[in-house]
Amino acid sequence: MNDTPRVAPKSPSEALKPVAPPAPPPKLRRRRRSPFLAMLSGLFTLLLVAAGVVGAGIAIVSNQSKAPGPLASDRAVIIPKDSGLTEIAELLQREGLIEHPLSFRIAAVIGGDWHKLKAGEYLFKARVSPQEILDVISSGKVVEHSITIPEGLTSEQIVERLRENDLLTGEIAQIPKEGSILPDTYRFPRGFSRKGILDRMARDQNLVLEKIWAKRPADLPIKTAQELVVLASIVEKETGRADERPRVAGVFINRLNQKMKLQSDPTIVYGLVGGKGTLGRPIQRSEITQPTPYNTYVISGLPPGPIANPGRAAMEAVVNHSRTKDLYFVADGTGGHVFSETLDQHNRNVSRWRQIETTRTQQGKPPADAIDKIEPPAGPDNRTEAPATTQPASDIGSGGAPIAQPAGVAGTRARAFDASEGTARDPLLNKTFDLNSPKQVPQLKGP
Repeated sequence: MNDTPRVAPKSPSEALKPVAPPAPPPKLRRRRRSPFLAMLSGLFTLLLVAAGVVGAGIAIVSNQSKAPGPLASDRAVIIPKDSGLTEIAELLQREGLIEHPLSFRIAAVIGGDWHKLKAGEYLFKARVSPQEILDVISSGKVVEHSITIPEGLTSEQIVERLRENDLLTGEIAQIPKEGSILPDTYRFPRGFSRKGILDRMARDQNLVLEKIWAKRPADLPIKTAQELVVLASIVEKETGRADERPRVAGVFINRLNQKMKLQSDPTIVYGLVGGKGTLGRPIQRSEITQPTPYNTYVISGLPPGPIANPGRAAMEAVVNHSRTKDLYFVADGTGGHVFSETLDQHNRNVSRWRQIETTRTQQGKPPADAIDKIEPPAGPDNRTEAPATTQPASDIGSGGAPIAQPAGVAGTRARAFDASEGTARDPLLNKTFDLNSPKQVPQLKGP
């Protein structure tokens, strides 16, 4: 309610005059703007602009990092140790994997991968994007190479193979004990140590041997797991055919049960050259009876240690050996052996093998090599025991090859035979005859 007193007009004319407006209010003093607030306002505006620029840049970098790269074909690239993000980006640009190193570095920082990048050899697919490259390098999934160690090599031969592999590093100070490492195919990254491979082989051998030894039959004439490895190494050197290993193992187990000498040619070789594994020539007649701890033509029972590193299959063949009465075997001309229970049967098989050899010679085929092996005898093969006497040096032909001697000649012996692995005499290389198939065996000539 308005409390202003109403003034009565003095006259009608005065009443018609308008009332004078009130006086304007006094002007307020305008306060000056604070410089600090002005600076904050400008900074905020600048940040908004910068955020827009950064957002646009991130969008561009994100698109570039996900876009296919320039790499035309698959390529392996090695990231050196102690490489920083800048060095890696420059390397990838030189190798043709990326086009914009700066964009790559920004993507690595934004994605948080810059501190996860690991050295190593990586395989990149064609047209790989920068983001995929970062994922691969930060995952550490390096390229894996492989090395295959064949069964039947000695530890010295295996170490030599590891030393020849340029992808492995480091020195091997000591040759592992014979039979202590498992032949197999092993995968490893570039730069892995040679000692690391040997350690893995030894660990695998222990695990495999433990499982196989636990499955041995009660009547096995072998008392320790080490003896199993010894016999398996002989089986490994005698045949390269998987289907024959149990039967060959059965022959040696039958001989052990009957207290017969094993008379295995590879034991002669190992007794002479040890870990080198090969003579490089035929076994001379004088060496058949040369006393060594490993020569099973001289010693009874098993040698004191393995003559090679047997594979898993050879060790399993010993505990799962064939239950036969076989005591002899000789090459059959097809890559395997023919087995027999008696010496007479064995001698007939040896005669057939001799006829096959003669037929090949008549056909103009090059003579077979007998490196590390004893040639088949011309006469009966008395394989049951080692001879009591040694052949004189005159019995050795030129080049060190043994000369066949007729059976029954004083001071001579009928030499046992075993296939010559890895040489021209190796029956694995022959597919002409099959002693187990009469149609394929050449007719024997009379005496």
